[in-house]
Amino acid sequence: MAIQQMTMPQLGESVTEGTISKWLVSSGDKVNKYDPIAEVMTDKVNAEVPSSFTGTITELVGEEGQTLQIGEVICKIETEETLNAEETLNAEETPEKQEASAPKETEAADSPAANNQSSKKRYSPAVLRLAGEHGINLEQITGTGAGGRITRKDIQRIVDSGVQQQTNTPEPQTAEAAPQQAEKKQPSQPASAAGDIEIPVTGVRKAIASNMQRSKTEIPHAWTMMEVDVTSMVSYRNSIKDAFKQKEGFNLTFFAFFVKAVAQALKEFPQMNSMWAGDKIIQKKDINISIAVATEDSLFVPVIKHADEKTIKGIAREISDLAKKVKAGKLTADDMQGGTFTVNNTGSFGSVQSMGIINHPQAAILQVESIVKRPVVMEHGMIAVRDMVNLCLSLDHRVLDGLVCGRFLGRVKQILETIDEKTSVY
Repeated sequence: MAIQQMTMPQLGESVTEGTISKWLVSSGDKVNKYDPIAEVMTDKVNAEVPSSFTGTITELVGEEGQTLQIGEVICKIETEETLNAEETLNAEETPEKQEASAPKETEAADSPAANNQSSKKRYSPAVLRLAGEHGINLEQITGTGAGGRITRKDIQRIVDSGVQQQTNTPEPQTAEAAPQQAEKKQPSQPASAAGDIEIPVTGVRKAIASNMQRSKTEIPHAWTMMEVDVTSMVSYRNSIKDAFKQKEGFNLTFFAFFVKAVAQALKEFPQMNSMWAGDKIIQKKDINISIAVATEDSLFVPVIKHADEKTIKGIAREISDLAKKVKAGKLTADDMQGGTFTVNNTGSFGSVQSMGIINHPQAAILQVESIVKRPVVMEHGMIAVRDMVNLCLSLDHRVLDGLVCGRFLGRVKQILETIDEKTSVY
């Protein structure tokens, strides 16, 4: 027998944590390898986590509603696998037991008090991060873990109680240090009044907030817009949409034309299909278009892979299939991975101009706004009513400059303005 630890899996690129929304097993249940044991939410996907082992659940470490970092233990499983003595020791011993069995440098370190103090000061990355975010002094906390070790639950309990400032012991300040401390002081949170409704920030919404804050603080955003005359495209799509739906069984949306145009332009301007990687810029070979799909309370960004190799029909099918998966809560981790550029259909709810937040670690996001009829001055001073749309591009100025973005957007415009009845959707 051996005790194996199941950890929070990586459920998408740039995902750093997951929330256990529901346990599908209980302590004492027998499971087979690959059986689903929990439902986990991230900012990108809702997914079932399969067991990595065959055995019996001995402990559910994570609680429903709890958010854990990737790699943190979520449960323990007793297996019947035969391990050698050293592997069994490593699998069954806790970090505290392993530390206690290590050679001691001094007699003082050999005492129970010293062991207890040593355990206290071994903080996990999740504990350090959460304590740092809320200004909590770890030296002032009594942990509930083995050997007095401080756990993430200890920190979260203090945060939820709203008394975390009491755990900090003010340090003597010089006159010069005081302004710096004032800058670090957390802004006060608004208080609820009678009749207000408090909505807990949990699950996907919490992860979205974290990622959006990361994108805006890490990425130097720039923004540009171009208007496009899509009169011919609108006329062509409207003339074939009913026959297409009857033949194919799904809708031919305007959005499919835009995604195809972007994919084609990305192939001609590969710099746009890049990512910032600290000391280098990675220009991605595959053109995988992330599309934003919203529900009532969440936002998901599934990916159309190899979009440049697909027809307008193929892209329309994927848009339809991915939207159905989002609404049914059946998106998989694979559906969310590999995106290199994002196209957002903000026009679907009537927006005519917006600035998107870049989907980290990508370098740009294109907002396709609402198609509206407007009077436009044509050649020779003639005025005509045309179907116009604004394309709004947010870009990472570390990776991209205005010249290449302007040329890229101009090429998307050119492709869209030349779509007519001669264009094949197949």
